[in-house]
Order: sequence, then C-alpha cells, then structure tokens
Amino acid sequence: MALCALAVLVGGALHPPAARAQAAGAATSPADGAVATLRVEDRGGHWFVWADNRLAGPAEVLVDYHEGSNVTSRPLLPARAIVPAGGSRVVAVLRAGDGAGPARFRLRMDSIPGHPSTRPGDVEYALPLAAAARVDQGFGGAFSHDDDENRYALDFAVPPGTPVLAARDGVVMQVEGRRSTSGGDRSRHARAANFVRILHRDGTMALYAHLQAGGVLVAPGQQVRTGDPIGLSGNSGYSTGPHLHFAVQANRGMRLESLPFRMDGLPAPGGPAPEDGLRTRSGP
Repeated sequence: MALCALAVLVGGALHPPAARAQAAGAATSPADGAVATLRVEDRGGHWFVWADNRLAGPAEVLVDYHEGSNVTSRPLLPARAIVPAGGSRVVAVLRAGDGAGPARFRLRMDSIPGHPSTRPGDVEYALPLAAAARVDQGFGGAFSHDDDENRYALDFAVPPGTPVLAARDGVVMQVEGRRSTSGGDRSRHARAANFVRILHRDGTMALYAHLQAGGVLVAPGQQVRTGDPIGLSGNSGYSTGPHLHFAVQANRGMRLESLPFRMDGLPAPGGPAPEDGLRTRSGP
C-alpha cells in the first residue's frame, strides 16, 4: 500500500524572458495526498528551490533534475533535506552555467513522511478498534503484506463504519478521507485508500488505512490519546473486502519501512506471526 512517496515536477528557463516568467518560480499544483510540494523562486539569474511540507510532522525530500542543460546547483543535485512540520526549506540554489545557450531545467522531488533518524521505543499498542475483530492477514501476508512498507501490518476484518481508535498517543500527521473507489488491482488502487497517519513521540508513525469515505474524524495537528476515536473503517483503496489495515512505520532514508510491534491481545512479533483467522482477545 503506497500512500506516501510522491513525485512532482517544476521547470524553469533563463531565456527567453517570457519563458522565464512562465516557468521559473511557478509553484506546482499539489498532488492529492502530497507529502510536500516543490517551489522554484526566480531571483534574477539564480533560482531558489524550496520544499513546502504539507504535513503536521517532519518530512524528508529528495530533489533531482528531471532534465537540465547549462545549469549548476549548490549543493549538487540530487540533494536531500528534512523539512519541519508545516514548514519550508531551501533545498538547493540553481544558477546558469558557463556553457553556451540558455540555462534550462526541470526538477523532480520525492517526499516521505517522518524523520530518517527515528529510533523506535519498546511500546505495546492498544487494539485499534472499538469492537471484536478477526485478523484476516498478518505479518508477511502474501496478498499485500509483501513489501517493506507493509510487511509488519495487520488487517482486521470489520464491517464498514466500525469505530477506529488510536492505538497510541500521538499527533495526527496526515489524513485522507475523500476517496470512494476500491478493488483488487494493485496498480490502480494502491494510492486510493482513505487513511489517518499518527506521529508518535519516538518518531514512528501508525497508519490506519482503508477508512470509508468521509470516515476521518480527526484533523492534522490534533493531539490524540490512546483509545480516542479517529475514524470509521471501510473498504477504500487496494482492498477486496471491508477491513482496517494497521501498521507502524518509520522513515529509513527516503523509504518507509514497517516495524514489528507488540499489541495487547496478540502474539508478540518475536513469536509466531499472527495467522489468518486469529481473533483478538476482546472477541468472543
């Protein structure tokens, strides 16, 4: 389930003046669910490349050329930067080179939520649901828990509209609640889930995904405590049936990685992995 890394493009040209006015310094149109956006500010012969973080938590960005000629940068591209919650940062400054012809460039930026220096604490998570649930896909599940982002994830089979609860104290970092499509086509639906991402004190992030359209009950920047209602379960995105996808993730340097976690009522990650059909302790 890819919900995080997004690429944007922006371009600029030194000559002719009309092209410079149209392209250089223009902000990109934010992609739906974007982590950060790329902005180029023209300062007359050199360009400041900004990353604007749209999250209520830190983000890491990587800026590189999509294409370019007769242009130099400081620092050299590709360049990484950490952008604070809701903040902006200059990632690089571009100048015209010494070669013949005008300076021309197009840039791309990838962005990932979280700080790459995160060190997870030893924490037991509460069950993220207000009702009994069955684990339909556990750690390493073959259907969709087969990549770094989701390897240590749990899918709780629950009817749509089941209250979803915060499994740990934190700050709401990112939400998406407007999507209504679902299906088993990974290439089409992997980015189509509604979700809530909560940032914890140790820098890890909990992902609560496949919420129903309009089923997000919290806002970015909101403080939540364990057990607080944060959403309503659904069937959005890459999903073949109603369920809640729960994972704990950390930024490992421009890539998200799911982490083993302990949860009240479920086997420890060091022991047998949760199997399909395992019922939570609160179940009958």
